[in-house]
Amino acid sequence: MKEKMNAVLACIAKNENISEALLRKNIKRGLAVILANRNHKNIKPIAVGKDLMVKVNANIGASSEDFNLTHELRKLKVAIEAGADTIMDLSVANNSKAIDKIRRSIIEKSSQPVGTVPIYQSAVEAGSPQRLTIKNFLKIFERQAKDGVDFATIHSGITRNCLNMVKRRLIPVVSRGGSFLLDWMAKNKQENFLYRYFNEILDIAKEYNVTISLGDGLRPGCLADSTDSAQIHELRILGELALKARDKGVQVIIEGPGHIPLNEIKKNVELEKEICHGAPFYVLGPLPIDTAAGYDHIAGSIGGALAGYFGADFLCYITPKEHIGLPDAEDVRQGVVITKIAASIASIARGNKKEILRNRLMARARKYLDWTGMSKYAIDRKKFREFVSESPRLKEDACYMCGDDFCALKIYS
Repeated sequence: MKEKMNAVLACIAKNENISEALLRKNIKRGLAVILANRNHKNIKPIAVGKDLMVKVNANIGASSEDFNLTHELRKLKVAIEAGADTIMDLSVANNSKAIDKIRRSIIEKSSQPVGTVPIYQSAVEAGSPQRLTIKNFLKIFERQAKDGVDFATIHSGITRNCLNMVKRRLIPVVSRGGSFLLDWMAKNKQENFLYRYFNEILDIAKEYNVTISLGDGLRPGCLADSTDSAQIHELRILGELALKARDKGVQVIIEGPGHIPLNEIKKNVELEKEICHGAPFYVLGPLPIDTAAGYDHIAGSIGGALAGYFGADFLCYITPKEHIGLPDAEDVRQGVVITKIAASIASIARGNKKEILRNRLMARARKYLDWTGMSKYAIDRKKFREFVSESPRLKEDACYMCGDDFCALKIYS
């Protein structure tokens, strides 16, 4: 096992163009994590955190309105081809066995780390969110861990103190898991069982090497609710839980907003790093505008690039269907590509040598009108090759826009 881990660290350090010693140091301090369940076969481990390239996650998963394994495996294939670093299966349905089937198929087919949100299936198997119990949850979480899930969102930061806080919001809650737990606490008049029994959750995570992604169940769902008391209250609890996880030898990342205006992104990243002791920050977007429906993937990439520059480590993609419906394969592809662009912009601004070199090599290829070279370094190679094939060129070393007589690169070089 130790030899295998040494090989993994060496491979990641080489791919990230950093020293193995620095990678080990950051992992030991909890500033970086490696996503790799010991039961996930044929996985390409991914590291997330300090001194690493900003990573991109793609959410897929069926719903009760469109529960189709073929569709999900198609989304998985497209997401990986487009460059997603990780995949999350967010499937929900009326049948728990069907959820098992989709998750197991995704893990089997995915070379990338796979994440889940166990409370979704727990609610399905319990019969409703109100009937959830810690026993039911732990059973589902362990089943998913045994299957090879590499990281899991756990909403342990929502407590009963939050019930009154969210009433002051324009939109009380937009997190599905968060809504389950707020409703459960209100109806059962008890504390969040994911908070009360966090140590038992950590026991399972440690056994299978599942990274805990502490969920932001109270993330703001609109700009009017950004950086409010409920969000910060949850963040402070997540900071406490992060230390508990580290003490138990469990890797942890922190999830973040959500809808926040551009001028609050830096503040949010700095708060997470301070309150959560430098743990890797995993953000949804963030979305700096509420009115970009149909283009939320572009708006989210703007927020993501800025968040990544200020220190966010992991961007959850947004598709054009955000706030509208379940994304199809093409939506997934667009979401991944747009978010990869944001991640690359952030990595360059953070001084990542590998991303800086890639852009220099692209510039060199452009200097010599080397279309093959440009294709190699383009983030969306598929789209680049389509454009090149569709655009007749005067010569192999010229483009269609200027021609030979007016090409800036030929006039003066």
